[in-house]
Amino acid sequence: MIDIKQIQSDPIGMSKKMADKGVTIDFTELLEKNAEKNRLIAEIDALRNRRKTLSKKIGIAIKNGNPVDAMQDEVSEVNAKIKENELLIEEVANYIQTVLLELPNPPADGVVAGGKENNQVVKVYGEKPIFDFTPKNHVDLAESLDLIDYKRGVKLSGSGYWCYTRVGAMLEWALLNYFIENHIADGYEMLFLPHILNQECGLVAGQFPKFFDEVYYLDNTRDKFILPTAETALVNLHRDEILSENDLPRRYFAFTPCYRKEAGSSRAEERGMIRGHQFNKVELVQYAHPDHSMESLEEMLNKAEKLVSGLGLHYRVSKLAAQDCSWAMATTFDVEVWIPSMGIYKEVSSVSNAFDYQARRGNVRFRDDVTGKTRFVHTLNASGLATSRIFPAILEQFQQEDGSVKVPDVLKKWLPINYIK
Repeated sequence: MIDIKQIQSDPIGMSKKMADKGVTIDFTELLEKNAEKNRLIAEIDALRNRRKTLSKKIGIAIKNGNPVDAMQDEVSEVNAKIKENELLIEEVANYIQTVLLELPNPPADGVVAGGKENNQVVKVYGEKPIFDFTPKNHVDLAESLDLIDYKRGVKLSGSGYWCYTRVGAMLEWALLNYFIENHIADGYEMLFLPHILNQECGLVAGQFPKFFDEVYYLDNTRDKFILPTAETALVNLHRDEILSENDLPRRYFAFTPCYRKEAGSSRAEERGMIRGHQFNKVELVQYAHPDHSMESLEEMLNKAEKLVSGLGLHYRVSKLAAQDCSWAMATTFDVEVWIPSMGIYKEVSSVSNAFDYQARRGNVRFRDDVTGKTRFVHTLNASGLATSRIFPAILEQFQQEDGSVKVPDVLKKWLPINYIK
């Protein structure tokens, strides 16, 4: 959530940042409502002081045997006006809160306007694989090697689901173990989280109200939903808490399946496992000191890259334009692997800094050791990693002429074979 003081200090500049992210808004009414709220609060303070003065006078008058009816009538009028103003403040505050909650995180300085067409490639790792035979796509490879059963996945759950089978299940588990082992070695605290969350979790994460209809709910009351990513839970861990400055940054990770309504489409670039309703992901989250959160962003990006490069995959890193950053993020870098059969790169990790956007929503603060005052933390997240695109990239980039797939060395601890045949 945006601090309204930022809007007050530069409404035109903030409107431009919103436009960079694809939102057109005039803050005039919002600022008028905020001024009205402040006026009402000041008026209530004056009325309470008047009531206090009257109460003292009434006490003295009673003690001296003087009439108090007129003063008591005025106290009643003051009380009525206070109550009226409190109701008006509640109404205005609700309006302000609703507007602020519906606004995206403004893009950070240096993030260019526009959509993905304005994304900037900032790094390329390795070379695209060159084949001296006709390569297969990952769907055909997965089926010919009995790694994925797409048909039974559809039979069980419908379009956008699949079943890992035999060595495919082992490869998926090996990837997850590889990710987890690295995060533990880097000092991240591992958590197993609830998969069913309350609405406040979605609100704090910045997914609600914008994406309220894009998650799976347990029933028609929509009180509880199934997490779309572990980030939604992780950024709520310290909701309404005050952390110690010495404890920052707090580093967490969790493995969960992710459940999303966004469907795998019929487009060739979304086939197979590239986009589905359920997939596995290890998610990283940091609660960082606001003065050092960009250092945390660099650290998390390096971690995501290390995992992909450790597998030997060709990839690139892109700095996203404002409208390609997610709603709640101020700046994002995507790590994207090459999918040869599609001739495109696909994101396997988004590494983002939300600054204090989520912390304000969740009231997550730390106490400054010097001033003793509380400040909002910065929250960051990164996929570390999602398997549903790493798996296809391994199949396609490491496929052999005989139809087998070479196993990355780092996975042989959990998958003790050289080739999947």
